[in-house]
Amino acid sequence: MAEEKRFAVLIDIENIAPKYIELIMNEASNYGNITIKRAYGDWTRQSSSTWRGKLLDYSIIPMQQFNNTFGKNSSDSALIIDAMNILYRNNVDGFILVSSDSDFTRLAATLKEEGKVVVGMGESKTPVALRNACDYFKVLDLLYKETSKTSSKKSQKKKTQSKQKQKKDSDDDIAEAAESRAEASTDLDTIERAIISIIEASGDEDNGMYIGTLGNSLIRRYPDFDTRNYGAGKLSKFLEQFDSLQLKKDGDSTYVRLL
Repeated sequence: MAEEKRFAVLIDIENIAPKYIELIMNEASNYGNITIKRAYGDWTRQSSSTWRGKLLDYSIIPMQQFNNTFGKNSSDSALIIDAMNILYRNNVDGFILVSSDSDFTRLAATLKEEGKVVVGMGESKTPVALRNACDYFKVLDLLYKETSKTSSKKSQKKKTQSKQKQKKDSDDDIAEAAESRAEASTDLDTIERAIISIIEASGDEDNGMYIGTLGNSLIRRYPDFDTRNYGAGKLSKFLEQFDSLQLKKDGDSTYVRLL
């Protein structure tokens, strides 16, 4: 059995809301074993109090950095220095950088150059440069909304099964899915053109490829691509909306071809 990859999770609390912590740690666990968990900021400030309450629950180590310069995010330099120290100890396979701050773009690029897997997490406001410097990028506010919607639907289903309520849920789902698509970082037309380009360049003689290969190619082109950003739980469900594509089951896999 292949050894599970080890990751360091480094959180910039001055640029990330504490409400995302459960989502952050759940997403991080999908990539491997989290061996280092640290959060950077000025913990003496009142604004850090909510974050302080989250640390024990997830065994996250607080890293103190005082704000010595007005208007300067002091946690940036502390996180960057720590990341480089961890890099040169060479005891992790990858880094999960949690921030919406473009100041970490060069750090992400350097870690990739050194052969480490880099996962970024931040809000929709995160600059494209930082997103593209990562191998993968997760948009926290969109995923948080999708997770909250799923939990709400399960709770509502237990309370009532009336036709009126079901219709309202359906209308809400359509509205929320449209809102998610509007907020997603890459619009659907661009994604569709990318899919066509990928299949034309790397597909087989039938102008098709398996869905797993297509998904990997999309993430390499758009590190922040995640079907949940568009209200779809799976890639196959996401692709069904495009008239230019045909999906076909092939055993346990799904084959996608151009029409």
